[in-house]
Amino acid sequence: MAAGPPGSLPRLLLLLLLPPLSLRGRGQGLGQTRFVCTSVPLDGDVCAAPAPGAGSAEELRSAVLQLRETVLQQKETIMNQKETIRELTAKLGRCESQSVLEGLPGEGKGGRKGPLPKNTMGDLSRAPAAETLSQLGQTLQSLKTRLENLEQFSRMNSSGQSHNLKDMLQSKIDDLEKQVLSRVNSLEEGKLGPKNDSEERGKIESTLTSLHQRISDLEKGQKDNRPPDRFQLTFPLRTNYMYAKVKKSLPEMYAFSVCMWMKSNASPGMGTPFSYAVPGQANELVLIEWGNNPMEILINDKVAKLPFVINDGKWHHICVTWTTRDGVWEAYQDGTQTGSGENLAPYHPIKPQGVLVLGQEQDTLGGGFDATQAFVGELAHFNVWDRKLSPGEVYSLATCSSKALTGNVIAWAEANIDIYGGATKWTFEACRQLN
Repeated sequence: MAAGPPGSLPRLLLLLLLPPLSLRGRGQGLGQTRFVCTSVPLDGDVCAAPAPGAGSAEELRSAVLQLRETVLQQKETIMNQKETIRELTAKLGRCESQSVLEGLPGEGKGGRKGPLPKNTMGDLSRAPAAETLSQLGQTLQSLKTRLENLEQFSRMNSSGQSHNLKDMLQSKIDDLEKQVLSRVNSLEEGKLGPKNDSEERGKIESTLTSLHQRISDLEKGQKDNRPPDRFQLTFPLRTNYMYAKVKKSLPEMYAFSVCMWMKSNASPGMGTPFSYAVPGQANELVLIEWGNNPMEILINDKVAKLPFVINDGKWHHICVTWTTRDGVWEAYQDGTQTGSGENLAPYHPIKPQGVLVLGQEQDTLGGGFDATQAFVGELAHFNVWDRKLSPGEVYSLATCSSKALTGNVIAWAEANIDIYGGATKWTFEACRQLN
C-alpha cells in the first residue's frame, strides 16, 4: 500500500464495489471482483484520485450519487410495503370476524337488482339473537295490554260516551302499528342466531299476525261509518313488502291524467308512489323519487324529470297529464302547472293487462320490490283518467271545489284497493288539510 505524502496521515478509501466486467485486475477471470484502495491526504479531494482502471473522478462521483439515491428509494419502498402489509392484515382480521357474525359465506348486500331475495317479509327466516328475542317478547306483552285497553275504549265509544275517543283510538293504534312494524324491521336486519331460536321466532310471527288481525277488527268499526273515498294509505317504513295493490288493471290508453294527494318527509327520496308493470315491461308507467334524484315519470322506460318539491312533511296535490301524440306532458303541484315537456314515449300507448301497485317499484310483474325505492309517507285520492285534464279541472281538484270529479279509469275507493305487509288505511278528508 502506497504511503501518503510526508507529514500527513494517510487514510484508506474503499472506492467502489463494481460488477465483474467493470473493475477487474490483470489476470483475473470473469466473475471475480477485487477491492481497489488508495491513499488520500486528509486535505485532499476524495474523488481526485481515481482508482487504476476505474474511470474518471467525475464518473465515480456520479456512480456514488446514483447508488445513494437507489438505497434511499429502496428504503422508502420497504417502508411503504410494511405499511401496506399492516393495513391488509388489519382488514383481513376485520373481514374474518365479520363473516363469523354475519353468517354464511357469500351473503352480501345487493344494489337495485342485487342478490338479496326480494318480496319476502324481511327475511324472517333469519333468527334474531336471543337478547333481541327476549326484548321483543317483553314489548309484545306490553303491546297486548295496550290493545286490551284500546278495545275497552272502542266499546265505550260505540256506546256513545265520547266522540273524541275514536280519534284517540286511531292515534293509539297508529302508534302501536308503527312500533310492531319497527320491531319486524329490526328482525330483518338481525344477524344469524342459534338454531333453537326457530321455535321462538315462530311464536313471535304468530303473535304479530294476531296483533294485526285485532287491529283490523278495531279499524272495521271506523270503516263502516265513513264514505268509501275518505281514507288514506300510510306507509310508515321503507321495506320491500309493504304495499297496496289496485284490483283493476289499466286499459290501453293514448292519454292519461294521474292525480293524488301526497305527504312525505322521507330523505333521500320519498320512493315510489305508484308503479304500473305489464308483461315484458316493468316500467310501463312509474312515478318515482329515488335517492338524491328529482321526481321522475317513466313511460315505457323513457324518463322525464318533474319539478316537484313535496317532501316537506305537508300534504300536497300533484297531477301528471300525458298524451301519446308527440309525448306531451304537464306537471301540476297544488293546482298550479310547474313544468311541461314533450317527446316522452311519443306514439306509445299505455298497454293493458298489467299490475298497478301503490308504494313500491316493480322489477317484475307484481313483485321484485326493492326497499330502497319504497314509498315512505301517506297517499290519498289516487285517481286515473284516460284523457288529459284541463288546468281548470286540476285546480278544482287541488282546491276541493269539485268533489264530483273522480277518475273514470281508476277511482279512489276502499273496495278497489288491497293492502299488504302492514300498510294501513285511515280516515282522511282532503279538504280538511287546506284549512
